[in-house]
Parts: sequence; structure tokens; C-alpha cells
Amino acid sequence: MSSTAFTDPRPVYTRATEQAAALIKTVRPEHLGGPTPCAEYDVRTLLSHIVGGTLRNAVIGEGGDGLAVHPFAEGVGDDGWAAAYDEVRVRVLRAWESDERMTTLVRVPWGEVTGHAALSGYVMEIVTHTWDLAEALGRAGELDPELAEFALATARRVLPGGRPGDHHFAACRAAGDGAGVYERLAAWLGRAPFSRA
Repeated sequence: MSSTAFTDPRPVYTRATEQAAALIKTVRPEHLGGPTPCAEYDVRTLLSHIVGGTLRNAVIGEGGDGLAVHPFAEGVGDDGWAAAYDEVRVRVLRAWESDERMTTLVRVPWGEVTGHAALSGYVMEIVTHTWDLAEALGRAGELDPELAEFALATARRVLPGGRPGDHHFAACRAAGDGAGVYERLAAWLGRAPFSRA
């Protein structure tokens, strides 16, 4: 994928949600209490954030106050995460269908930006959290590298290297020689694979 500044993020986001949905379907009850590279989240909390954050994005795309939406889902049973994500995924894709939404200014946690910039940021978020989940499940090698290329280009554009700790993501880490694109994305966002943590 070429420059994310000019790429329509909607088809990329659709693919990213498809990848996330397929991975969420593989989560078993015994995985839910396990750790993730996002140190404050176990798998259950990460799933709650993926569903809740996607709901927030849907409300933003619908023109509502997404910042009023708690970015964690509550009341989802341990066997209900795949269905909960599928439901909100349908809603978020519908919310961002219109070309007009791409140029409309919207409020997101990181400021007031165009819909294009907002959805590009949400590509970065869902791709990163999908990697978090895949790493927790031992399946990171199965992810689509093109999605990580888009997410990494977005991250490099909107999150400065060596940023202070008041940003949503932690300070950059060194990715290491021969790191794949997901490992480079994770490192830019302050994460490390379990094998290198």
C-alpha cells in the first residue's frame, strides 16, 4: 500500500476488521486470562477494548459523540466475544460508508480531525490490537502484512518517535534486526513480542 495520506482507509479498515473477527473466533475460554503484549490487558480485557473501541468508532462515524462511549464492552459472556465483535463490526462499516464522512471533521481521543484521518487512526488501532491478540494466542505469523504496512505508516505520521509518556501509546522501542512489519509496528507503539519481552 502506498502513502496512507492518500489511500482510502475504508477498504483497509474493512480488511482489518475481517482479520480481527477471524482471530477472535479462535479464542477459547482457557485463553481469556492469559497475558498480552499490552501489559495492562489480559486477553479478556483486550477483547473488551476491541469491542468497546469499535463501538466508539461506530458512533463517531455515525456523527455522534464517540468520546462519551466507554471504550470497553461490558456484559459480554466469555463465549460471546466473537458475536459481540461481529455485531459492532457491521455497525462500524455501515457508519463509515459515505464519502462525505471522509471529509467531515470528527472528534476522536487524539483531537479533531477529518474522517479520513480518524479512520486511518482506527486502522492503526485495530491492526495493533489484533497483533496483541495474535501474539497472546501464538498466531502472530498468520497476519496480513499489508495491513501492518498501512498501520505503521499511519503511526509514523501521527505519533512522533521518542514521544513522551503522555501519549496513548508507550515510547518507541527498538525493533531489532530482521523484524517483520508487525514487530516494527509493535515496537513503534512501545510493544515487544513475548519472545523478546
